[in-house]
Amino acid sequence: MKKVLDQDHYRKFTITGLMVVLMVILLIIWFNRPGETSGSISTAGTRVGVILLGTRDDKCWNQSHFQGLEKARKTLGLDVTYKEAVPPTEESRKVIEGLISAGNQIIIVDSSAYSQYVIEASERHPEVYFFHAAGFVTKDNLMTYFGKIYEMRYLTGIVAGLQTKTGQIGYVAPFSQPEVIRGIDAFTLGVRQVNPDAVVYVKWTGSWNNDSVTRQVTGDLLKGRDIDVLTMHSDSLMPLSVAEEEGIWSIGYNMDNAASYPKSFLTASVWNWGDFYTEQIRNCVNGKFMGKSYWEGASTGMVDLAPLSKNVNREVKKQLPFYKRAVTNGTLNVFYGPIYDQEGKEIVGKAECVPDEVLLRTLDVFVEGVVIDEDQ
Repeated sequence: MKKVLDQDHYRKFTITGLMVVLMVILLIIWFNRPGETSGSISTAGTRVGVILLGTRDDKCWNQSHFQGLEKARKTLGLDVTYKEAVPPTEESRKVIEGLISAGNQIIIVDSSAYSQYVIEASERHPEVYFFHAAGFVTKDNLMTYFGKIYEMRYLTGIVAGLQTKTGQIGYVAPFSQPEVIRGIDAFTLGVRQVNPDAVVYVKWTGSWNNDSVTRQVTGDLLKGRDIDVLTMHSDSLMPLSVAEEEGIWSIGYNMDNAASYPKSFLTASVWNWGDFYTEQIRNCVNGKFMGKSYWEGASTGMVDLAPLSKNVNREVKKQLPFYKRAVTNGTLNVFYGPIYDQEGKEIVGKAECVPDEVLLRTLDVFVEGVVIDEDQ
């Protein structure tokens, strides 16, 4: 009898233990399902409306945001609605209002061109959170964000300076404004860090993404020069196409397009928006949203360098890792003096650096080694 009782006791103990284990497993699954973080409110089903200036598959700026948001959607279990190729006109106002009427609690726009419309919408809808990429105006429910992509341009300058054989490098750019100027300057500082006599020739397109204009300007930049490395600050891929056709090296922007330009592509300055969007959307749901400007660098992973292609030479592979580590861990400040302007005048003293506020909003000087096409 005692043996039977012991067996019954053992069975009960075993069943109880299995039930406890099962409950623990279920709790683990529950608290780690998509859209959940321990100690937070569920993000699952949160409705997010996204307005893209271009298309989700442009292999450039817009696709970088789409991919980042898709990462956030999958991580948090979001309900995301995309509106593509929305013109920055009164049409965008209608699209914003339509997304809000449809129940979207967060509105994301990926261009400074929407500034007027997103600011007005944030004032009309204080209950909605607004994310404005490349914007400048913040409010309690409106944040802006960008990255220190110039850090990566400095590294691509290292690549260009070590890759060129002629010492002539081309740079296709849209406008003369602080964002673009700091990129040109950072790139040139990188070039001349490893190749002090190299020259960077710049020509303006007057457009962020006009393919026909960008192709024409790129061709004009190459005429009469022995440029053998070409880079770009453009949302048009035409500089990469021209480089592939002309048999010169290319350095891209926004995304890794090595597969599309196998003969010429070296690397690119790229965006990784996924972690940022995930964190900020989670902040909205948990009441931790901050209406401020974010400007994040290499240390956060928001900006990065695309993998080096098979086209880079041995010296690039040898030297670049040192500079990338230094930029990423903060021991190398790209705009640390002494720095000289185009005429050779010192503009940043030894052991000084250019403040973030100047880089972000007022920078208007080109460094030594930059030659603007109109000067020729």
